[in-house]
Amino acid sequence: MFLIVVCIQLVVQVLSEAPPAPPQNVHVDGWLMTWTPAAEDRDVTYTVQYRIASIKWTDVPTCLRISANRCDVHVIKDKSMFGCVMLRVRAERRGLNSVRVEACSTHGDSCIPQVSLTARPGYLTVHLSRNHPLAREYGDHARHRVHYGREGEPLEQNFKDGVSSLSIEGLQEGQRYCVKVQFLNFSNPTGLPRCPQCELIPNSTGHSGQAEIIVPVVLVLVLVVLTPAIAYVLLFHCGRFKRWLRRTRCEIPDHFLVVTRNHEVPSCQPEEHTEVISSVTLA
Repeated sequence: MFLIVVCIQLVVQVLSEAPPAPPQNVHVDGWLMTWTPAAEDRDVTYTVQYRIASIKWTDVPTCLRISANRCDVHVIKDKSMFGCVMLRVRAERRGLNSVRVEACSTHGDSCIPQVSLTARPGYLTVHLSRNHPLAREYGDHARHRVHYGREGEPLEQNFKDGVSSLSIEGLQEGQRYCVKVQFLNFSNPTGLPRCPQCELIPNSTGHSGQAEIIVPVVLVLVLVVLTPAIAYVLLFHCGRFKRWLRRTRCEIPDHFLVVTRNHEVPSCQPEEHTEVISSVTLA
C-alpha cells in the first residue's frame, strides 16, 4: 500500500512539474555563445543547435546537455563556409524542454546586418546598407527583415521587409521602440539577427518647447550683460566720447564749392550744309 502511494505521488509530481524557463540574453561574440539562466531553475542543462540556410536544426556536439551558461561553437566554423549559421539554445530538466531561444549578435559581419536608428516624432528610420556580401551575391533576393515593437514587448509580431533603409511610421511619441534585424535570402531567414536596438520617439512639441525656454533665457542674459555695460560707458566715459567727436569732426574742403565758369556749352542745333551760287540767269 505504501509503494502505491509513493508511486502516485511521483506520477503527480512529474505531471504537475512545469518545464524550465527559457534562457535569456542569448548572445554570440565571435564563436562564443553565452546566455543567462533563470534564477529559480535548478538541475537544468542546456543544448545548443545550429542551422545553415533551410537545413534542419542540428545539435552542436560540444554543447549537448551542458550545465554551464556558455559554449564555444567554434566546431561549426568549417560548416559556416557553406552559408550563414543560425544558433539557438534550450533548457532541459528531467525530460522537459523550454522554448528554444535564438541567439543574436551585437557585431555586424557578412552574415549579420549593420544597423543604425534615427528617431523622429511619430516614426523611426532604420538605416540599412544595400551593399553587403549577400546582396552582391544574390542581388535583390537578399533582403532585411526588421522586427519592431515597444521596449519590453515581443518583437516577432510586427515586421517589415526591405532591401535597404526603411521607416516605421505611426509610433507613439514619448515611448521607446526596439528593432531586431536579420538577413533574408530567398525569403528564408539566414545568419544571426542583430541584437535589439532601441530609441526614444521624441515628442513633436519638444523642439518648440525648448525654443520657448531658450529664447527668454538668451534675452535675459543679453539684458543683464548689456545694461550695466551701457550704463558704465554713459557714466564714466561720456567726456572721452565728446572729445573724440570734436577731433574727428568733418570739414568741407575749400575747393569743393568752386564752380567752373569757363565751360563750353554744346550746341543742340544740327549743323546745316550750304552751297555757293555762282551765277543767276534771268528769263
